Amino acid sequence: MFMGEYKHNTDEKGRMIMPAKFRETLGDSFVVTRGLDQCLFVYPMDEWRILEEKIKKLPLTKKDARAFSRFFFSGATECELDKQGRVNLPAPLRKYAQIEKACAVIGVSNRVEIWAEDIWNDYMEQSESTFTEITENMMEFDF
Repeated sequence: MFMGEYKHNTDEKGRMIMPAKFRETLGDSFVVTRGLDQCLFVYPMDEWRILEEKIKKLPLTKKDARAFSRFFFSGATECELDKQGRVNLPAPLRKYAQIEKACAVIGVSNRVEIWAEDIWNDYMEQSESTFTEITENMMEFDF
């Protein structure tokens, strides 16, 4: 399980140190793709395969299902950590998430999210002000 929030920077080659607490769970190979809310999603291979099977079951006849599949898979890339524990974030993914240097790396249960630090800070500021309302709405999901 992934949890916690860490601050890191990308270097001039687009490499970012993955928090040490996440490295073992991510394993030798993992997938980075475009996520929701303008961040990157990082999945260990076992979680990626589960998600892939779920997405494969979406109806091809539904426009939203096709759009979601295209968005999610076209940005996906298999990555590995180098000997220093860094991941090389591909330029198109950095551009999507507007990651230039400072990053927030957060654990969200079965995935890691990588955010441009300023976008993450803005997101958290907005979310904190409505957290009570969000929590009340979660009751719809038997939370």
